[in-house]
Amino acid sequence: MIDGKSVLAIIPARGGSKRLPRKNLMALAGKPLIAWTIEAALKSSLIDYVLVSTDDDEIADVSNEYGAMVPFLRPASLASDSATSNDVILHALDALDEEFDIALLLQPTSPLRGHYHIDEALERLVLKAAEGIVSVTPCEHSPLWANTLPADECMNGFLAAKSNRRSQELAQYYRLNGAIYCFKVESIRRNEGVFFGTKVFSYVLPNECSIDIDSQFDFDFATFVIERSLIGSNE
Repeated sequence: MIDGKSVLAIIPARGGSKRLPRKNLMALAGKPLIAWTIEAALKSSLIDYVLVSTDDDEIADVSNEYGAMVPFLRPASLASDSATSNDVILHALDALDEEFDIALLLQPTSPLRGHYHIDEALERLVLKAAEGIVSVTPCEHSPLWANTLPADECMNGFLAAKSNRRSQELAQYYRLNGAIYCFKVESIRRNEGVFFGTKVFSYVLPNECSIDIDSQFDFDFATFVIERSLIGSNE
């Protein structure tokens, strides 16, 4: 609870991941990938209820083992490739008997986001009198250095004149990292999910905490970061 408001953490974890099959259960530095997010949420001093939304019995069992609540299995229609995170959030809010004031969406594919990051995002929500807080991270390379390629792969006009400068002279850009979405429940219901508006603010996570696991390379890189102690654990 924060500022007298109850907080729900929703961890979405379907069983049918395509690019990296069963990734939520893959052992990352000695424990299932999903366990990293469950433990971070449970160590938060501000979260009242940690819920895993899944369609998969094995994920549900592992989530229970690590201390999360799995009061229902998500219907198959909400575990398809076409189902959105907003669908999952709204279903979880409707399926629970208890009402909450604030909801967090914590993707299990962001294992290096710590409990202190979660608490800081919640504190920022209160400090800014915001409807929502969304985590971002600095772009590793300026998007001004990127473009599409024509069929013949010719580089003519690839960079605009204003982009053909040293990286130090270009503005810092930020990208979504998927680690934390923190919103007032009333705002979620009014907007039918998370949204970006004038009362939604950023929470900047460093790059080393923003690895989003979608491929074997991402998984191997996260393993390297953890094992080389380039980042603190959830302790």
